[in-house]
Amino acid sequence: MADWSRRRFLRTGAVATAGSLSACQTWTIGGAARARVVVVGGGFAGATAAKFIRCYDPTIDVTLIEPKSAYITCPASNWTLAGLLKPARLLVDYRDLVDRYQVRLIGDRVAAIDADRRKLVLADGDSLRYDRLVLAPGIDFDWQAIAGYDAEMAERFPHAWQAGPQTELLIRQIQALPDGGRVLICAPPDPYRCPPGPYERASLIAFWLKQHKPNAKVVILDPKPSFSKQKLFESGWRRYFGYGTPAASIEWLSIANNPVVRLEAAGRAVVTDFGDRFTGDVLNIIPPQRAGRIAAQAGLTDAGGWCPVDPWTSRSRFNEFIHVIGDAADYAPIPKSAFAANSEAKVCARAVVDLLNGCPPPEPHWLNTCYSLIAPDHGISVAMVYRLNAGRIAPVPGAGGVSADSPAAVALEAGYAVAAYRNLRKDSFE
Repeated sequence: MADWSRRRFLRTGAVATAGSLSACQTWTIGGAARARVVVVGGGFAGATAAKFIRCYDPTIDVTLIEPKSAYITCPASNWTLAGLLKPARLLVDYRDLVDRYQVRLIGDRVAAIDADRRKLVLADGDSLRYDRLVLAPGIDFDWQAIAGYDAEMAERFPHAWQAGPQTELLIRQIQALPDGGRVLICAPPDPYRCPPGPYERASLIAFWLKQHKPNAKVVILDPKPSFSKQKLFESGWRRYFGYGTPAASIEWLSIANNPVVRLEAAGRAVVTDFGDRFTGDVLNIIPPQRAGRIAAQAGLTDAGGWCPVDPWTSRSRFNEFIHVIGDAADYAPIPKSAFAANSEAKVCARAVVDLLNGCPPPEPHWLNTCYSLIAPDHGISVAMVYRLNAGRIAPVPGAGGVSADSPAAVALEAGYAVAAYRNLRKDSFE
């Protein structure tokens, strides 16, 4: 992997961040008011944007709207399935954003966006005006895609794709699995949050089963013909779980062009489009995904269910005063990951500040890194730097790739995975 390119990105990004605003206009409304930015959604994208807008220009009023007092992070949630981390350790709160960065926090939901009047209506009936809105609502699920599987049924067959009670329910079900039982993971189609997530999940469930239920196994049903970091995952599965042998405790089945279309709850079975039927003692069904509800309600999504944006400024293609970042936005080919959301948020924050101050935003670059654990001492990763090429986001040649597969490398990568998660939390919320 060409580390020099990532270092160059970080160096130039730091220069851009420190750029002077002295040549820009001073923001006033009627000669007195300060600019108002409202950020909706307190995950990695929203929290980072709120923090960095205040860092770049402390004169801007920033309000973060998030109904939860604490955020349950997803990137390490699979680790809890193997007992490597207590679920409570996934929690972060917003105290630093409020106390250190003077972000105003409103604990409510957005009921509606009046884009023409640049106004939000909150669930409690209050309204809030903005000069620029940053929307980071994350994902929603397509409950129409699998007949018989909806939000209510997910309380029996958890997706656990939004960390929290669903994660703890899945932990309990795995721990109650009979030895010799089967965990059936139904992976979602592209695009979705955290592309390597289903395969890290399978790895860490298999790791736990190997210690406690050695005759149990994990089966992955995948609507895709291939998946992120596949060679590295399969190498690790062969090393620990007998992958590819009759005694394997992980089995991956591609059902490309034959997706799961129905749940038969009574039989703990899923049925595919061609009528194939698969059963499991634990069903972990991860539904197809799309942008969070409020984005669709505000008319910011396309036919695919995601929010198209101008990547230079992160502005919605459908409204010049609304910026969309994180999992809800279409930044393809950048994957939907927490690290990417953090990177998109910084680019967005800089663009928002520059636009408010009458300056042209600098040319953006983005960085994504994604670590996965196959076992506690076995980590793998993929990384890439992105820039604009003819107006479209494109990988920088030679500036990324996957990690090595040697015993020494995977041990180091396991340590990097833990450090990356801690640093990402700190960079976004502290």
